[in-house]
Amino acid sequence: MPDLVPRLVVEAGAQPAGRAVQVLGRWGAAEMGDRKVVQALRSQLDAAPPAADVAWDLRGLAWLDHVGAQMLWEHWGQAWPAQVQVQPRERDILERVAQFTVAPPPDEPWRLAHEIDHLGVLVLHGLDHARHLLQLVGQLALDLIRLARAPQRGPWRDVSGHLYRMGATALPITALVGFLIGVVLAYLMSLQLRQFGAESFIVNILGISLIRELGPMLAAILVAGRSGSAITAQIGVMRVTEELDAMRVMGIPHGFRLVMPRTIALAIAMPLISVWTTLAALAGGMLAADVAMDISPAYFVQALPAAVKIGNLGLAIAKSVVFGAFIALIGCHWGLRVKPNTQSLGEGTTASVVTSITMVIIVDALFAVAFKNIGI
Repeated sequence: MPDLVPRLVVEAGAQPAGRAVQVLGRWGAAEMGDRKVVQALRSQLDAAPPAADVAWDLRGLAWLDHVGAQMLWEHWGQAWPAQVQVQPRERDILERVAQFTVAPPPDEPWRLAHEIDHLGVLVLHGLDHARHLLQLVGQLALDLIRLARAPQRGPWRDVSGHLYRMGATALPITALVGFLIGVVLAYLMSLQLRQFGAESFIVNILGISLIRELGPMLAAILVAGRSGSAITAQIGVMRVTEELDAMRVMGIPHGFRLVMPRTIALAIAMPLISVWTTLAALAGGMLAADVAMDISPAYFVQALPAAVKIGNLGLAIAKSVVFGAFIALIGCHWGLRVKPNTQSLGEGTTASVVTSITMVIIVDALFAVAFKNIGI
């Protein structure tokens, strides 16, 4: 009975020119499906490099198919050895593998002109996205004027539905995250303030940081990841199922029925979610301050209005309106640019979330610089 285990036998000095390598056993798909067999064969192949003084003898093969032939051909560097003895059937298989094996393209050298061209393509893509987003903003302004002229014909049912899905259903997760953030901030601050005997200043620090900055930005980031991706996915699926084309054929404008209701709904819901998240964060900070520094909730509530001016709340609400409108516009922008395939839908949803979160951070920084004297 022939030996069916695939292996190599290296015979030193068996040939006049030098070493000889005998290929034995079954080199087929069934044997190559075993990881241990493949690892053993690769180790043996590495020990028998395809040098010019090596003669390969394949006459002892019990079986060879295209899987085993591909492994040998790759080891030979996609070229026939100088000395090889093989049966006609195995030679035909190896020649077929050699015919249909495509060599990898050579690495292109680094060129400054190529990098400049690549940078130019990225800039043009960015300008194209900016132009489309600017068109969305302009169309939204025209749609709002149309709505103001004939409010009875507005898509109020869509606005109401989006308000519920983007606003009411987001309250639990935003409250939970805000509460935990407040607890973490209070505990971290208590460790530092206790060293200087300034425990009472935790009300000032928590109030300013949560009401003015962290509350609105945290709520906007959560909504961007939750509702912004949902907007892109909804409109993207409409592109895949050709509903957008059907709306265009029926004369239904995308801006008035898709973009404007979502923008209005999120611009209304975002300030409310921001205030809700800030209250939850203050509650968590109040609880942690009571446990860690014995600052009672009554003192916290009494000292908070004196520590935080009302201008901070107004700035936070105004900032949240801008956050909500931009998150909705960015979600609609990427949704309308989705191509009719599932890969583009996934890429558009990811890009929408990343762009929205980046936009939130940039706009928050601009507000912080532009209104640095308000509420301080």
